[in-house]
Amino acid sequence: MNGWLALSPLLVFLCIYVITSLIARDFYKVPVAAAFIIASAYALLITRSVEKTDDKIAIFSKGAGDRNVLLMIWIFVLAGAFAATAKEIGAIDATVNATLHILPGKLIYAGLFLAACFISMAIGTSVGTVVALVPIATGIAAETGTGVPFITAIIVGGAFFGDNLSFISDTTVAATKSQGCSMKDKFRANLWIAAPAAIIVAIIYIILGLKVEAVPAGEPVQWLGLIPYLLVIGLALSGMNVVTVLALGIGVNGVIGWITGAYDFVGWMSSIGSGISSMGELIIVSLLAGGMLEIIRYNGGMEFIIGGLTRRIGGKRAAGFSIAALVSLVNLCTANNTIAIITTGPLAKDITDKFGLDPRKTASILDTFSCFVQGIIPYGAQMLMASGLAGVSSAAIIGNLYYPFALGFMAVLSILFRFPRKYS
Repeated sequence: MNGWLALSPLLVFLCIYVITSLIARDFYKVPVAAAFIIASAYALLITRSVEKTDDKIAIFSKGAGDRNVLLMIWIFVLAGAFAATAKEIGAIDATVNATLHILPGKLIYAGLFLAACFISMAIGTSVGTVVALVPIATGIAAETGTGVPFITAIIVGGAFFGDNLSFISDTTVAATKSQGCSMKDKFRANLWIAAPAAIIVAIIYIILGLKVEAVPAGEPVQWLGLIPYLLVIGLALSGMNVVTVLALGIGVNGVIGWITGAYDFVGWMSSIGSGISSMGELIIVSLLAGGMLEIIRYNGGMEFIIGGLTRRIGGKRAAGFSIAALVSLVNLCTANNTIAIITTGPLAKDITDKFGLDPRKTASILDTFSCFVQGIIPYGAQMLMASGLAGVSSAAIIGNLYYPFALGFMAVLSILFRFPRKYS
């Protein structure tokens, strides 16, 4: 199949979602799932190499049932249940009140951003950071009168700081293993890109925070209500799997709810059910995206991208930009930054060897650009999770993002001006 035709389902999705939203003048009115189902139907129709509809659906279902897609769905299910049961026992109110007591009003934006950076760096997962902090941030938004999309974007941005830099992040492991360099050296090369971006964004948040009126002190802190979020953050920091962390959190919420009288066993079960139901659209979107992207792969879309980007390379800067474009486009098609790195890593290694690039810089390019793209696509796991927990559209969050764009800008400059010099 022609390469552009193989990629066209992704373009159909983007056109339907963006153009329809612009016509409606409201991104909230256009469900992502509706755009995906139309694009998915189109993807099946153009797959002429497979005659039987059953076989086409089998290919689509293989992508929808991919282990990474299913793992993301299980996290969605547990995160929804955890968020709902935590809300019922007053955990959000307690955490918001504690935050308002601790953070000075003028520094609340910068404080939330730095907290997200620290936690994501420590636990190595942007999804875990979003799950832990977005409910708290939305509660603070309600107390301070700040827009929910804006304050949610603060958390999402900070979450990608650690996803990009952490020693235990999947993206770090994938990038360094594919290029044969140490995590320590990749971290040093990456820090020259991520740290300036984080500092610039923190300064912006400090300046914006100066306009915040005196933040209300909040009600007296119910310290028992802090336990669920402290537990989730603490267990995640210890390196425990996010699925296990959320499952334990749901159980602890049930015990606290029984102690405080917030609900009985039936009420706890009801909360779990309502939380899972709230993630229904995200689950459908994940399945549709996984299936559609598998059809794109089957039709040769991925090979087309790789071949087109590597056909004409004429120097180290061009080689660096080709690697950046390669991992970015594959990430756009797979909506998974780790998979994008794993997919393009071997080819990036070949380009690195052929044009004399530093493997440490190549690993940094792979990780940074994949995190940049993952942070700004409306159908990425992190954005879907954040929008689901905050109750706003992905597009509204993207419109308020600072850090991913700052990270992408610094990454482009690092290739263009070849810094840090030691790794260029």
